[in-house]
Amino acid sequence: MPERSESDSRKLLKRLRDSLAEPGQGQERLDRITHLIADSMKTEVCSIYLFRDPETLELCATEGLRAESVHQTRLRLGEGLVGRVARFGLPVNSANAPQEPGFRFMPETGEEIYSSFLGVPIQRLGEKLGVLVVQSKAARQFLDDEVYALEVVAMVLAEMTELGAFVGEGDALRALHKQSVMLRGAVGQEGTAEGFVWLHEPRVVVTNPVADDPLTEIERIRSAVGELRVSVDDLLAAQSLDKEQKQVLEAYRMFAHSRGWLRRMEEDIQRGLSAEAAVEKEQSAARARLSQVPDAYLRDRLHDLDDLSNRLLRILTGQGSDTGAEMPQNAVLVARNIGPAELLDYGRKLRGVVLEEGSVGSHAAIVARALAIPLVINASGITTQALNGDAILVDGDQGIAHLRPEETVSAAFRDKMAMQAQAQQRYAGLRDKPALTLCGQTIALQMNAGLMADLPSLEGSGAEGVGLFRTELQFLVRNKMPKRQELADIYARVMQAANGRRVAFRTLDIGSDKVLPYMKPQDEPNPAMGWRAIRVGLDKPGVLRMQAQALIRAANGGPLSIMFPFICEYAEFKSARAHVLQQVERETALGHPVPSTLEIGAMLETPSLAYAPQAFFDEADFISIGGNDLKQFFFAADRENERVRRRYDTLNTSFLGFIENIVDRCAQSGTSLSFCGEDAGRPIEAICLAAMGLRVLSMRPASIGPVKTLLRRVDLRQLRSVIDAARAEGKESVRPAVIEWLANQTDEARQG
Repeated sequence: MPERSESDSRKLLKRLRDSLAEPGQGQERLDRITHLIADSMKTEVCSIYLFRDPETLELCATEGLRAESVHQTRLRLGEGLVGRVARFGLPVNSANAPQEPGFRFMPETGEEIYSSFLGVPIQRLGEKLGVLVVQSKAARQFLDDEVYALEVVAMVLAEMTELGAFVGEGDALRALHKQSVMLRGAVGQEGTAEGFVWLHEPRVVVTNPVADDPLTEIERIRSAVGELRVSVDDLLAAQSLDKEQKQVLEAYRMFAHSRGWLRRMEEDIQRGLSAEAAVEKEQSAARARLSQVPDAYLRDRLHDLDDLSNRLLRILTGQGSDTGAEMPQNAVLVARNIGPAELLDYGRKLRGVVLEEGSVGSHAAIVARALAIPLVINASGITTQALNGDAILVDGDQGIAHLRPEETVSAAFRDKMAMQAQAQQRYAGLRDKPALTLCGQTIALQMNAGLMADLPSLEGSGAEGVGLFRTELQFLVRNKMPKRQELADIYARVMQAANGRRVAFRTLDIGSDKVLPYMKPQDEPNPAMGWRAIRVGLDKPGVLRMQAQALIRAANGGPLSIMFPFICEYAEFKSARAHVLQQVERETALGHPVPSTLEIGAMLETPSLAYAPQAFFDEADFISIGGNDLKQFFFAADRENERVRRRYDTLNTSFLGFIENIVDRCAQSGTSLSFCGEDAGRPIEAICLAAMGLRVLSMRPASIGPVKTLLRRVDLRQLRSVIDAARAEGKESVRPAVIEWLANQTDEARQG
């Protein structure tokens, strides 16, 4: 590397830092920067394009192009060479730009006289902020050193943008972390909350991107990397690690001990960056490279690199988790993703949770539902947009988060929360009253649970029992298989907390999106239809038998209800049932008390089970329709896929006809039937399910009040007539007819 290039690069960065330190508004600073870069790189043109919105770039400053085009020239993401740089996050270097594929001529800028083009992305850790461009009349390709220098300058601009250096002019110059942002994600758990951001893994803010003394910075980076390597080696030396955990940490150690990684950061420092900025530059470069890799395994390694880079930055800056910051009382947790154990550690101290990743069936979503915490998932960009202490509104009903909201938005949101609070007060007055319809039918409303923290809701919500207790959470929150006695103690406490109410324990439902941290993950193309739930239990009967023993001992001579998940055919039920009965015989032989009554049932989650032999319906003590999975397989619509999961209506006439068939088959055998899932807790869906013959509905506790309120206002016979009429007319969904009927009922009630 020529010494002249090194000194020129460092000189340019120092001039840039000094320029940014001078007073002035955003536009004035941008104009100075473009002049400085063009002068230093001996080019006729330097331009800065910033994102006006996620899809639009705006020319915000230029040296060399026509001044009147500033804030007037705009390009869509991917449009022209500038748009290509922005879309892919990679440089474009051309000696003859007009001949490049996708080139867009912008006559208002006067750029037709410039042949050579070099554009680099202005980005920070994958967050795209804009594009930095230099152009010259002479047809030449820019040297590697020149490309590198411009990339370094672009990175410093990204850091300065985050620190608010360009506040003051135009929509495109708004500082990151200053403006109000609405992030649209997906519903993970309904509810609303207002609070302040608490980052699960706080971002490290680099305040010194340019360094004066490369030797000192190199000493700092070497020392920090050495400390990082020791910490990873210490983790690997822990005795409690299993094989899979060691494999993960071995990958960490490989990255941490990479000589190429350290060498590249030292070269960045020689160019003029501080140690912290060098770490971030390599982190951003790795993200850009790996995001384009088609191999899923290699893309996953991005998380390893991110984690190591963040650890290294915390060592360098001291901005670790032990900075002394205290979580506010009304905290809203913001994270890329989070495991169930970590979320449980926060517990009910949180007002809400917003995740950048996640799914409706993820561990975090399950825990959030158990804790009744509003949850928004798939809120893209939240971890890079938010800072600790930022005001935030969480709308779990709509899957939206408002970050640093305007006062008008906050006021409207508080009105909505107040109305919800008033409704909850009305529901509380019905707590001890039955869900008795106008036609005299009583619908049993039960609650879903999975944690001891759920059980107080039995009293508060007025639930008549627990229609589904998810036992997998006790497995998911541990780093090794729980012992039989540990499970027996937990199940016993659940039964005691139920205070005589029935609790239906679902045996271990893992696989698909629920993978135990100590079980080797299965590489399956479609895990939702793969090795999961009872299939795992029957293939690994030791776990199924151990859980059955724990449940039998927890009952301690009292009643016990057990159901198996994802039963697809009669043979699976027979086999699973036999395992449980064998354990009853074993406990009897050992002289231990056995349940006074034992109910063994199944979850009907696949269409195949609805057509099982009559012997299945005769033998099962009860059946619970698992609505979430059943709807997924009935409509062939993955419930983790936001594009299709809301496409199909529960009140579709075909689906209701299918439910009717299940009701009839259970009635023929006298088998108790319930419906469990999200739709049971939606009032309109709930009354329609009741009209189709279901007499037991199980839902999250917060839904019991709204469902009971509507059930007490309807005549199921009249509603069934409305449903049958819509079906007879060939309607695809009965929803419009039901809503119209409900509106007429309300009008008649008012007139009466």
